[in-house]
Amino acid sequence: MTQDLFRQDAYLRECSAQITAITDTGIVLDQTVFYPLGGGQAGDSGVLVLADGSEIAIADTRKGKDAEGRPTSDIVHVPAAGQEERLAQLATGAAVTARIDWERRHRMMRLHTTSHLLCHLVPQLVNGCSITPDYARIDFAMTDPLDKEQLTAGIAALVAAAHPLTVASISDEELDANPSLVKSMSVQPPRGTGRIRTIRIGGTTDNDLPVDLQPCGGTHVANTAEIGAIAVTKIEKKSATTRRVVLGFAQ
Repeated sequence: MTQDLFRQDAYLRECSAQITAITDTGIVLDQTVFYPLGGGQAGDSGVLVLADGSEIAIADTRKGKDAEGRPTSDIVHVPAAGQEERLAQLATGAAVTARIDWERRHRMMRLHTTSHLLCHLVPQLVNGCSITPDYARIDFAMTDPLDKEQLTAGIAALVAAAHPLTVASISDEELDANPSLVKSMSVQPPRGTGRIRTIRIGGTTDNDLPVDLQPCGGTHVANTAEIGAIAVTKIEKKSATTRRVVLGFAQ
């Protein structure tokens, strides 16, 4: 089992850790700041710094799977190619420092938070998304056309309003009583622990309605002002019932 430190603090850039397993797919640690691919967000990259100061480059991060392909509680750090000699020297129990590529992660945090703002501006169900360091795409289940300039202006206004973001959780029963909190048709919130992580933008008091509130396991900025300049770069009609919105960093 890997303790996922990024769930509590998305701003952690590194942590000390111990190797608990070395598999054909990668390196498992007892705790990590590396976010694994999931919920539409790409996995983190970075380095594992060994005791002698040398580094293992990590190209991707994935959720662990058992022999039958079922997800486990492990997080697997996938080494970049061409490091076989150094990897052969690793041993279970060794101490390392896990350090993410912060600039890459922060770009994804900004884009992921913007995708939640887009859910406020386009109040339709989402049937697909992808959050990368360079762009984000969100597919909405809808038939009406969308206006690129109007959405860009709406995002800019929400960014400028400096809405704080709150990470919290609700029970399975609370989610069952409020199914409209789930905006995605393709990805359902993980259950099994009794609590489901939520992301709330704005609405810091009981009398102040949030800009957006939904279950989400991804990494986000603490305030919309941190997002900076984002633009809707493309709107596509993917099918008769799907409109794709692509977000990018404004030049």
